Amino acid sequence: MANQSLKPLKGSPNAVSTQTSIEELRMDPLPYAGSRGQSIEAMKMAMNQLPRAELVKETDEGLHYVVTSKVMRFKDDVDFLFDDAAQQVEFRSASRVGYSDFGVNRKRMEDVSERYRRLIR
Repeated sequence: MANQSLKPLKGSPNAVSTQTSIEELRMDPLPYAGSRGQSIEAMKMAMNQLPRAELVKETDEGLHYVVTSKVMRFKDDVDFLFDDAAQQVEFRSASRVGYSDFGVNRKRMEDVSERYRRLIR
């Protein structure tokens, strides 16, 4: 995982990431919930609580979800990488289209982060 990284952000305000240097789009990574396996399961449980979130790919390194908005059916990509060395979960959430998302991706990831933290307590 040390060489793994999330896709860089373009700089538009419709995304957030734990691995960006753009301060207004940056969020803090999440701590591991014990082991990698426990962290993955806790994150799946947190994401499964969201409406219209679909796990579309799972690899040894991470998870990829697509979240579809209710009204306009816009799709956002949400990626998680599990960093064993740092014992933390890196993530990125970004809209596929448009420039501004009115803070939707940040709000979603704040919500997911809180759900995850409650699960690992």
